[in-house]
Amino acid sequence: MAEDMTIESYLAAGGVLTNPTNVPPRYRAELMKLMATFVDSELAGAAGFADVINAGPGIKERIAAAKIVLEKTDNADRVLRVMAEFGVDADRYASHHPWTARLERDADIGMSRSDHDMRLAVFNYPLDGWVDSVVMNVLMSRAVVIQLTEFSLISYQPLAEAFRAILPVETRHSELAVEGALKLAQEGATSDMQKSAGYWWPRVAASFGSGASNKAATLKEMGLRRTTNSELKTRWEVEASTVLESLGLKRP
Repeated sequence: MAEDMTIESYLAAGGVLTNPTNVPPRYRAELMKLMATFVDSELAGAAGFADVINAGPGIKERIAAAKIVLEKTDNADRVLRVMAEFGVDADRYASHHPWTARLERDADIGMSRSDHDMRLAVFNYPLDGWVDSVVMNVLMSRAVVIQLTEFSLISYQPLAEAFRAILPVETRHSELAVEGALKLAQEGATSDMQKSAGYWWPRVAASFGSGASNKAATLKEMGLRRTTNSELKTRWEVEASTVLESLGLKRP
């Protein structure tokens, strides 16, 4: 960083930070929020999906589900190790929140966060059997890939590197979800799948946040965002619609 530049102007010009010692307070707060949201969502998502492993109709499906649970937990650990550099007790963190806690199925909390942690709102809702879990994974995994593609370019280099390592893992989860859904569709489960798609579509869409965020410009200046929530959501809607159509389903 040039000596006559402030950290703020350095970041606005596309600079990167590499360790906690030169991170400004506001940047740190936004960075910690981003990391906590990812870690909590991965741990809550893994906990919820673990409950349906044995609902898988065959060994192959159960292996795929167990693999997703394992790898999501490992993804959370990758980012948690970055949080630990900022003083977070990584060993205590994983056991500190009720990751399996869920609301009633008919609850509607919009984009509200849990009272317990920073998970995305979608991970407060319970899965309803195997078909429902597969459809949820089809929609949410596509959202995760889009969001990780964005976060892989952020200005805090250690976290960007962690996200770049996680991205192909989550991409494979998305592929596994579509493979599982295609098999279900071929077996005649499209009616139940369409019902689940109608349930999960608005809840996954809400994970992109508000399209009218007042912080968008600030986050862009910090190098923590490049694309707006509404643009990411639109990208997801197009891609998710295409996937649903390939399964013989309609966009809700």
